[in-house]
Amino acid sequence: MVEFIRVMKALSDPNRIKVLKLLQHRVMCVCELQAALEIAQSTVSKHLKILENAGLVSCEKDGLWVNYAPGNGSRSPYAATLLGNLRHWLADDPDIKKLDAVVPLLNREVLCGK
Repeated sequence: MVEFIRVMKALSDPNRIKVLKLLQHRVMCVCELQAALEIAQSTVSKHLKILENAGLVSCEKDGLWVNYAPGNGSRSPYAATLLGNLRHWLADDPDIKKLDAVVPLLNREVLCGK
């Protein structure tokens, strides 16, 4: 039950849901997520840590960047199920539609200044 509660708590914040929806498009760094969500970089990092602890997000260092992607579900069956379902949920939500429109405009080289 502890793992189930961890996953559900991680999904209880609208910005964390938005992070997961953004990562469904492609791998992103913190700078890209911060620009899309228009919240502080430290806040994005805190959200990512919570999502990572719940098995909903994975990260990998790639040169100058730490890339974030949806988790593969290997850490939690609850995370795997919810990530699979989330792919089909909220497609008509106005906030998600706005984020979907922003994704093609995100350029990590410009945003991160690296």
